Amino acid sequence: MKQKLALSLAALLLPLSAAAAAEPATESRALGVESSITFPSDSSIRNWRADRERGIWIQDRKGDWYYGSFAGLCRDLDFAQAIGVETRGTARLDRFSAILLRGERCLLSSFVTSEAPPSKKDKKAAADAN
Repeated sequence: MKQKLALSLAALLLPLSAAAAAEPATESRALGVESSITFPSDSSIRNWRADRERGIWIQDRKGDWYYGSFAGLCRDLDFAQAIGVETRGTARLDRFSAILLRGERCLLSSFVTSEAPPSKKDKKAAADAN
């Protein structure tokens, strides 16, 4: 009796697990689309990387990366250990926000979805190719 119950239960669960396996584990998101991070704070921004003085990659708490282009140059961003985010009351980081760095405001001109920033190894390979 117990064996029949276990087999019938397994037969019921088998189609569910097959359907779950057929779906992709992660959804691909469109890259280069204007976006925002809601309530930017220590808990919603996981990581960031400078793109010299031209822009900044920011990773949210879900692990998604975004790229913010600056309206001008943002001096010393490569050497910064911390940044601030100025949202001007909207409670979201988007293209109308600014990055604060040592008393300087670096205005963003765009904030789009992006892939992860290139690693040092990738940057070196690209420099060697040129």
